Amino acid sequence: MEFDHYTIALLILRPDAPDLDEEAAAALQDAHMSHLADLHEAGYLLAAGPLSDEKYRGLSILNVDPKRALELKEQDPAVKIGRFSVKVIPWMLPAGAMSFSPARFPRSVADTET
Repeated sequence: MEFDHYTIALLILRPDAPDLDEEAAAALQDAHMSHLADLHEAGYLLAAGPLSDEKYRGLSILNVDPKRALELKEQDPAVKIGRFSVKVIPWMLPAGAMSFSPARFPRSVADTET
């Protein structure tokens, strides 16, 4: 049997995350979303979205090996500033069991409202 290989990346809220005022938090969220859009446009990121959990805040599926996924996710402005840490997990499933359709990832919160 053949398998497709992906990497799951989890964004984990750090207990020592910096406190941000509303303006800084909004700017960081937009920078985070723009980073995801860049990864998607470059062909690395297949799917991503927020999680409704106090600790695990986001999930991404990437089509690169775990080492490269960690390198890419560590460039996220929200990781760089210390808001999130990243956990990467190799994932495999039967070949063809999942497919990803072309999509446009929003670059900011404002993009989600239009």
